Amino acid sequence: MSLHNSLPSAFLHSSAHRGRPEPLDLHLGMFLPTLLTQATQEQQDRFFMPAWNLEIIGTYAQTEMGHGTHLRGLETTATYDPATQEFIINSPTVTSIKWWPGGLGKTSNHAIVLAQLYTQGKCHGLHAFIVPIRQLGTHEPLPGITVGDIGPKFGYDEMDNGYLKMDNFRIPRENMLMKHAKVEPDGTYVKPLNAKLTYGTMVEPEPQILDYQTQQYKLFPLLATAYAFHFVGAYMKNTYHRITGNISDGDLSELPELHALSAGLKAFSSWVANAGIEECRMACGGHGYSRCSGLPDIYVNFTPSCTYEGENTVMMLQTARFLVKSYTQVSSGQLLSGMMSYLNDLPGQHIQPQQVASRPTTVHINNPASLVEAYKLRASRLVEFAAKNLQAELNRRRSKEDAWNRTSIDLVRASEAHCHYVVVKLFTAKLSEIGDSAVRAVLNNLCLLYALHGISKNTGDFLQGGILTDAQIIQVNQRVKELLALIRPNAVALVDSFDFHDSVLGSVLGRYDGNVYENMFEWSKKSPLNKTQVHPSFHKHLKPMQAKL
Repeated sequence: MSLHNSLPSAFLHSSAHRGRPEPLDLHLGMFLPTLLTQATQEQQDRFFMPAWNLEIIGTYAQTEMGHGTHLRGLETTATYDPATQEFIINSPTVTSIKWWPGGLGKTSNHAIVLAQLYTQGKCHGLHAFIVPIRQLGTHEPLPGITVGDIGPKFGYDEMDNGYLKMDNFRIPRENMLMKHAKVEPDGTYVKPLNAKLTYGTMVEPEPQILDYQTQQYKLFPLLATAYAFHFVGAYMKNTYHRITGNISDGDLSELPELHALSAGLKAFSSWVANAGIEECRMACGGHGYSRCSGLPDIYVNFTPSCTYEGENTVMMLQTARFLVKSYTQVSSGQLLSGMMSYLNDLPGQHIQPQQVASRPTTVHINNPASLVEAYKLRASRLVEFAAKNLQAELNRRRSKEDAWNRTSIDLVRASEAHCHYVVVKLFTAKLSEIGDSAVRAVLNNLCLLYALHGISKNTGDFLQGGILTDAQIIQVNQRVKELLALIRPNAVALVDSFDFHDSVLGSVLGRYDGNVYENMFEWSKKSPLNKTQVHPSFHKHLKPMQAKL
């Protein structure tokens, strides 16, 4: 009989068959394969068949609360005691608590634990150990073992992701997986033929996650965007009150522009914010997926804003109607005022074709005011492009509705470019109002980052219009990286200045005192699954199944 044919029936309903995660997935997908590849024949004889028959239910405990992909930073220790020929497995810090293994919370009774091996006073890097964590038969945690569920997540509710804290817990020497590396009874370490066969790397200092350039590239443009939207929000509030006063006096002239701008900015800002929340969640790694981060709830609560009070695409098309109307007025010789005045230059506007690197255009990438001009040219070009395409469809004897629908993609792009221009313009205008030179310098860097990052994400628009050259785009991308380093020293203070209270954020990760890991552990203990040490499902499902085998 093949192993597959003798597979316990529980496995036949695993996620591989149903497409959903299950508590036994890591037993099948990690625990058993690790035994096959890293255990000696004697260890396989001892552990594999009991594991195959679900007497031993295992998981794979690598990730720690404070260390995910940075494996060299794992803190769990396995110290060999030659007097008893045992390994002492210990979680020396809160950050060393094993965190996230599937099936650990309530299902598994064993774990393959990755720990730093110490013997004869020397560390030999990460090695794998088989650690019993719950009593066979009763499923109670063993003395020295603290284990439970990590709490609600952003989905995958079927999986009991868990935590594991080991307090000088002793296991036999034979529980070290020794197919490639081993420790002799006297404590002598025998290294593998190839160091890549084990996690044999020494512990190294771990940099702060915000020092990674890739993290800065994810987060700092969003930080700059937060300030940009803050200033835009203040402008819109003041403009609303001013125009409302004018309406009370019978002046309705600015109402159409206010409606068009508010509709477009609503869509523009909520799309960006919605994507930004998800970017922040993923930048936090696994912890961002946990409900304790607050980010899943922030995302779920915010994302409807892209639909309610006007579905965003419809909002953008409302703005587009005003843009087309404004373009038509300019084409007939009228002069526009307000935010639309940039279209006044269109009839006589002749953007120079893209020039070679030795002859740069007039856009200076370190000058926010110059970047406003670049965004102005982009917006005017896309408005003109959309308006002309719409007219071309009408000239083909299309109905107004049909012509509008056939041009709607171009019209939305024009509205987005218009809103982007407005945000860059208002952010730049705010700089001149800041009296403190040090504060102004910091915000000037944020403004530059916002504008340049927007160019790097919409390179085609700026190249196609001949607004920037290839060489300038290279300079833009380089300058963005330089600005990340300049903003880093003030990044935390720039976030704190918004003064969001812990009770508002509801985030263990974003808490003001910085005691992330201690409070994450306390938060997880409050999970409903941790009200009892042994979940009723053990007595209902696992124990009867084991009794039949």
